[in-house]
Formats: sequence, C-alpha cells, structure tokens
Amino acid sequence: MSVDASAQIHPSAVIEPGAVIGPDCRIGPFCVIGSEVVLGRGVELQSHVVVQGATEIGDETQVFPFASLGQIPQDLKFKGEKTRLVIGNRNRIREYVTMNTGTEGGGGITRVGDDGLFMSSCHVAHDAQIGDRVILVNSVAIAGHCVLEDDVIVGGLSGVHQWVRIGRGAIIGALSMVTADVIPHALVAGPRAGLEGLNLVGLKRRGTSREEISALRKTMAALSEGSFRDSARKLSEEGVEGDLAREVLDFILGPSDRSFLTPGK
Repeated sequence: MSVDASAQIHPSAVIEPGAVIGPDCRIGPFCVIGSEVVLGRGVELQSHVVVQGATEIGDETQVFPFASLGQIPQDLKFKGEKTRLVIGNRNRIREYVTMNTGTEGGGGITRVGDDGLFMSSCHVAHDAQIGDRVILVNSVAIAGHCVLEDDVIVGGLSGVHQWVRIGRGAIIGALSMVTADVIPHALVAGPRAGLEGLNLVGLKRRGTSREEISALRKTMAALSEGSFRDSARKLSEEGVEGDLAREVLDFILGPSDRSFLTPGK
C-alpha cells in the first residue's frame, strides 16, 4: 500500500494493501478501497464509497456517498479475467452511481474522460467509452460497449442500448430509449427515441458560428432525402461546407454495425 503523507483518511475507512492513494486525497468515513485501486492527486471519496478492481481515478475527481466503482461487469460472459476501469480528471460522480470494469471480449477497459457529471443512480456498464464533459442526468443507464463522444448530455431516466454510439455534442431528452446510433450535434427524444433535429442550444452555448450552424442544417436536410449512409456517401463525394457538417458525415461513414436514428423513427 502506498499512501501519500498529505492524504486525509478517516479512521473508519478500509484500504487494502496494494492500493495507491495520491497527494491531497480525502477519504471519508466507511469507504472501502481495493488492493488494485489507484487514486490521483486530490481525489475525494466523501463517505461509504466502494472502489474495487483495477480502477484508476484521475486528479480532483469527487465521488459522493454510496457510489460503487470498479465492480465486475454485469455480463454472464465474464469469467473473472483481468479488466480495468479508468476514470479521468475532475469528474463529479454523485450518489449511488455504478461503473463497472470491462470484459475481455470488449477490449478490457471501461473508460471515462475528464470533467464529466454523473448524477445520482447512473450506471456505466462494461467496456463503455465515455468522452470529456459528458453529463448523465439522474438514473441514466449506459449499456455495455457504448461510445459517448465529448459534450454529450443524456436526460434523466434514459437508457442507451449496448453497442450504440452517440456523436459529439448530441443531447438525449429525458425518458428516452436509444437503440441506434446518434449523429453528432443531434437532438433526440421519445420513449423509442427519434431524431428531432439539431442540438441548437448546445451548439450556441459552445460558441458555434451562424455559418457553421447553417451548413449543418443544410447537411441535415440533405441527409433526410434517403438512407443516411447513401446520402452521406454522396455528400462526402460532392463536398460540404463547415467542419461540423464534415464531422457528421465522418461519423455516419465510420465503423458501426448499427443503424441510425433518423427523423420520424
């Protein structure tokens, strides 16, 4: 066990031999930290937090009471292989959040980026890849092997089906069930979620120019004329204006076995 001298650890916390506790960490009452856990600088576990498995938590991440990080996957194919959970810097992980390690068949690593907010009772399943500045609102469930790119927001009580990709800057409305890929900067909502348009609020908040938004609107209109992939190939060959429009086309033409959410579906 390696505990930096500047770390503050409550006497009731249990830290197993082999754990690494970085500088300025604060470990609250009744926390349990496993032997393969590595905590970066300034990590705070408030109380009753359980961190197990080969789990790394990045600098200045806050974990609130009763969160459980690094437990084995909820996957019947898991046979005890060595897999990991890697959480980035400055995340806020609220009460009762669960994040599992990966599986051998899914690459072995569940990964969470930097500066995310994971509200109460969210679940991040095995092998999920979560980008930077992602927000999961209360009780969101992200299934195994999902990819959420940077700046994605998922509304409360929503579920994302396994293997689904959600592109950068997309927003998912509350109470949605997402079963197909979501293109970047999209607005998606509904019990069986459909593509409602662009996430204009998010685009404007990030300072996107009017020209970029106009080019993205034009590309979205053209994509609606046929199948996404066929339309995207045609637009890619013809060329489109704006970096965001090209980003959407690259996402559609990227590697995926899933269909896409499209308007009216």
